[in-house]
Amino acid sequence: MRNVKSKLVAVVAAVVPLIAAAALAVLAPPANAASLTRVTGFGTNPTGLNMYVYAPDRVATRPALLVMVHFCGGSASAVHNGNGHDYVTAADRYGYVIVYPEATRDGHCFDVSTPNALRRDGGGDSTGIMSMVAYARQRYNVDPARIVVAGFSSGAMMTNVLAAQYPDVFSAGAAYSGVPAGCFATTNGSLWNSQCSGGTVLKTPQQWGDQARAMYPGYTGPYPRMQFWHGTTDTTLAYPNFGEELDQWTNLHGVSRTPSATDYPQSSWTRTRYGNAVEGISIQGTGHTLPQPGMLAYSIGFLGLDRPPATTTTTTSTTSTTTSTTTTSTTSTTTTTTSTTTTTPVPSGGCKVTAVVNAWNNGLTETVTITNNAGTPVSGWQLRFTLPGGQAITGGWSASYSPATGEVTARNVDYNAQIPANGSVQIGFQATHTGNSAPATGFALNGVPCASA
Repeated sequence: MRNVKSKLVAVVAAVVPLIAAAALAVLAPPANAASLTRVTGFGTNPTGLNMYVYAPDRVATRPALLVMVHFCGGSASAVHNGNGHDYVTAADRYGYVIVYPEATRDGHCFDVSTPNALRRDGGGDSTGIMSMVAYARQRYNVDPARIVVAGFSSGAMMTNVLAAQYPDVFSAGAAYSGVPAGCFATTNGSLWNSQCSGGTVLKTPQQWGDQARAMYPGYTGPYPRMQFWHGTTDTTLAYPNFGEELDQWTNLHGVSRTPSATDYPQSSWTRTRYGNAVEGISIQGTGHTLPQPGMLAYSIGFLGLDRPPATTTTTTSTTSTTTSTTTTSTTSTTTTTTSTTTTTPVPSGGCKVTAVVNAWNNGLTETVTITNNAGTPVSGWQLRFTLPGGQAITGGWSASYSPATGEVTARNVDYNAQIPANGSVQIGFQATHTGNSAPATGFALNGVPCASA
């Protein structure tokens, strides 16, 4: 058992420097003074984890919070400066905060195995990590609806565990080469489970879902949206674990295990989606060497970290010389920073919106497809709509959303700022509801009412 664990550390130790070197070779150092900072005295920490924080020079007024969990044999700085550095670059751009838990035990692996580690507030590593989250929420005025988690290998396993134990805290997660929550469980005090690592712990979706639900008994609310990545030739945490993760989280979300959509973002990637809550990306011919170039950009969007900071915006229309300024305030701060977005008008009757809801208990996700039927592109778009009474948005993707209830405006992010002529963009959000899970109504694109389908 010790030899198997040593093998994992050796494999990761051999691979990560190559990934880190490649990342540093293509990414220029950020032109700012922000740096990785050690935090002590952050709260209950029964297993003696270290806490590090990266807060960019310009933290958003109400920032998102990313918990980034390292691999076996790793450290906060190894992820910050190496295979997770794309997240740092995005933090500089979008103003979110990153918390890095760091394991200090021999081997620097996270405990996702012992009974204490596999229950909410059980006194394991996850308890210390949640103290870090609580500290950061207070210190940086974090948006509670935008707390997400991501991790590599051992950190991917912890990502699954945190999402299962604290579904009321995390809105989304991304796991790179992991296993289902609870798969690594042991009863002899060991942190290594050879059956799980070898991909021979196979259960039904219901069994996996029940194992995750047992980590927070009595919870009936929605679970985080989850994204999983795995290489088909992974021999450290074998590829069958990828399918078991999808089994677990489709069950937790109450969606079919049959993909609702399949595409191929790159030649060796196969992406399958299950409703709007779960997606998996399988990478042909790749071992335990994730992430690869380009991957993290997909995760940043999935986690909703690419939403711009809450600011005051001055919008200039191409058809008018009038400018307007709207001030956005939080409970503690009013900000008046200004940016400019060029918008184009939408011809009357030139847009159509399709809204599809996937609902469960008191939660739902809604996918909104905006189609531009006009012969010219629409740039700098804003989509206004009305949520049914009792619904409140808790997180979203591919757009920024405000306010969370009532009449909501979804604004484009940088990568989808233009809707092509006779083309479309797709956005979505997660929300709670009190019984009415109907889709939104009254869609208007840049002020022009859209047909609904």
